[in-house]
Amino acid sequence: MKSRAAARSEDLVDQPGGGGLPGRLGDELRAELIAFRRDLHMHPELGNQEFRTTAAIKDRLEKAGLRPRVLDVGTGLVCDVGEWDGVTPMLALRADIDALPIPDTKADVPYRSTVPDRAHACGHDVHTTTVLGAGLVLAGLHRQGLLPNAVRLVFQPAEEVLPGGAVDAIESGVLEGVGRIIAVHCDPKVDAGRIGLRIGPITSACDRLEISLDGPGGHTARPHLTTDLVTAAARVAVDVPALLARRVDARSGLVLTWGRLQTGHAPNVVPQHAELSGTVRCLDLAAWRDAPDLVHAAIDEVAGMHRAKTVINYVRGVPPVVNDAESIGLLDAAMTERRGSYAIEDTEQSLGGEDFSWYLERVPGAMARLGVRPPGDTRGLDLHRGNFDVDEEAITVGVELFTAAALLAGRS
Repeated sequence: MKSRAAARSEDLVDQPGGGGLPGRLGDELRAELIAFRRDLHMHPELGNQEFRTTAAIKDRLEKAGLRPRVLDVGTGLVCDVGEWDGVTPMLALRADIDALPIPDTKADVPYRSTVPDRAHACGHDVHTTTVLGAGLVLAGLHRQGLLPNAVRLVFQPAEEVLPGGAVDAIESGVLEGVGRIIAVHCDPKVDAGRIGLRIGPITSACDRLEISLDGPGGHTARPHLTTDLVTAAARVAVDVPALLARRVDARSGLVLTWGRLQTGHAPNVVPQHAELSGTVRCLDLAAWRDAPDLVHAAIDEVAGMHRAKTVINYVRGVPPVVNDAESIGLLDAAMTERRGSYAIEDTEQSLGGEDFSWYLERVPGAMARLGVRPPGDTRGLDLHRGNFDVDEEAITVGVELFTAAALLAGRS
């Protein structure tokens, strides 16, 4: 597979485009968007509970003369900028709007979460603000007759809830008339002002696994009369990942990682019940499709050696996000126009999961990594941690990337 850099034209210069595209972000709107993001950050809402967030987005879009529609599930919105002609495929811009069930541990910012044990620790507040900002800019261009084709804004709920709110959004019709969809995801390893691009898989598949083990317990003085569930659970925890590593092509990156193992209450009692739960991640789409059968067989094999009865709950999550080459070319051209090709870097495939993948099962598209690290910052911030924060310059970058992509897509 070609790298993103190899796929780009060799004659691109390391200079921004000469102002050929309108839609740059003015100071007044930039300040408004930063305030909007901070308000979302202070009021995080979990998946399918984003009522305040939905209302805030809807209100601002309506003030711009747009007609957003709340999704059928009651949160999230879809909104077209310009009138779809019923024929020309639209470009869709997607944002996710939900937060995480973790505390915000930042102590030095005025926009720290006001909701206990809730935080925008994955950057969805930034994603939401960039798509909102792009929609407002594109609405202005449409009024001036400068928007070639209609563009769809998708504000999706519940990205953090398997199998992802994208499934509900698709069922609500957000892809009707859409020919391509693009998105960004905050990346604290990339400096603000830059984006990371990759053709092909950029995230992994992610499923959830829950196992119950049962058998007759008893006194630890007579383990031979019991099903030793502590040992059985320990062997499942150790041996099942090892078996999978030998039954799947190593290049598929199939990894089972446990997050919880619970059994027993007393030191002299062999328990009757044990539970394990974890995640199955996979870099390869074909291997992901085979994963449930492989995991079930490995668990039954190991547990059976210890006479433990199993109940397996394998919860399908999301497939990998697989970026379409043409969509990456669009994002590349848009960023080159806005910031110059020096602001683009290649990025690796991660083991994180993203439900943006469900859209790409229906239409071509791509996700870019949006740099949010303040240049020179050495704190090592990461996603899904309570101290996560961003350089808000990323909002401007995201808005201008989306607006340039919409204008370039309309010209093609």
